[in-house]
Amino acid sequence: MPNTSARPGFKALRTIAMISVALSLTAGIAAAAEEVTSDQILRALAPKKPLTRGLSMTPPAEPAVNAAEGKFVDSLRNRSTRSLSIGEREQIAAVAQTKPAIDLEITFDYNSANISKKSLSSVQALGKALSSEDLKGATFVVAGHTDAVGGEEYNQDLSERRADAIKRYLTDKYGIAGADLVTVGYGKGKPKAGVAPTDPSNRRVQVVNMANKTTASQ
Repeated sequence: MPNTSARPGFKALRTIAMISVALSLTAGIAAAAEEVTSDQILRALAPKKPLTRGLSMTPPAEPAVNAAEGKFVDSLRNRSTRSLSIGEREQIAAVAQTKPAIDLEITFDYNSANISKKSLSSVQALGKALSSEDLKGATFVVAGHTDAVGGEEYNQDLSERRADAIKRYLTDKYGIAGADLVTVGYGKGKPKAGVAPTDPSNRRVQVVNMANKTTASQ
């Protein structure tokens, strides 16, 4: 009598193999989608268009507030990362909450400020976006963050050096004016919302469009 149980077993194995291939292809697409492009950065950092007066639900900001904010941002230009006080760092974070921003998970070599090879494409995409005509001339904050592994002083220093490394790359490779890039380090003090402080995703660089030629002229 023939063994009828062998054939269903073969079909089951073939089905499992096909599912495995499909999952592998899906994973590859997902991994590719994680790479940020200059267009994505450009859209994230583009100045927000104000609502028309008839549709606006909230009154516009007072001119005095805008003037004080602009004066503060101007005072940050040409400042070194280490020269910023704790109060200034917190004020930058407060202003940045209302501005167009993007978090880039840029990795660095272990215990250093050298940009890793796998993150160069993201930094290059950032350079292309910031040097585009749509964003050229704006003032950007480049903020370095770390996870909570390690001491506070160590992580603060590391976040500052990594923010400086991004600025140096952008000025050297893309000719972006150093005065247009304000670097700040937050160490492990500002983890991403909803993420454990020790999660690797906290090791990131945040870029914020603080002031731009479009809104400055309005």
